[in-house]
Amino acid sequence: MSSVIIVFASMTGNTEEMAELVADGVRAAGIEPVLKSVVDANASELEKYDGVLLGAYTWGDGDLPDEFLDFYEEMDDIQLAGRKAAVFGSADSSYSQYGAAVDTLIAKLKEQGADVVQEGLKVELNPSGDEKEVCRAFGRKLAEALA
Repeated sequence: MSSVIIVFASMTGNTEEMAELVADGVRAAGIEPVLKSVVDANASELEKYDGVLLGAYTWGDGDLPDEFLDFYEEMDDIQLAGRKAAVFGSADSSYSQYGAAVDTLIAKLKEQGADVVQEGLKVELNPSGDEKEVCRAFGRKLAEALA
């Protein structure tokens, strides 16, 4: 059976809510994901899973959250060839760079050899009713890519 890890950073709870909804979608596809806050995870753990989902809010004008920086740097030392991956995060359109942390993490996953199977999912602040189902579908799609 395939294995999936979801690593996320959340300040206000928006990206954490997204992570939980994405996890629901993975479960709906028959896989029990491991869900971890980035402060409790090491990048090397990603190598143990078939599927990798990263979630991060965008800080300021397009930066990764501070709590994601060490994990991001650790990713330079791992190899993710053969893994399916995707990235999600909350964003704020009042800034010039909308959801740039999602794009930064997608680029890093690709650099490390992961097969990014879908476009990054960016949600304005917290997921609305319809966006909650979009988050679940995002998780299902990653899980289905592992089949």
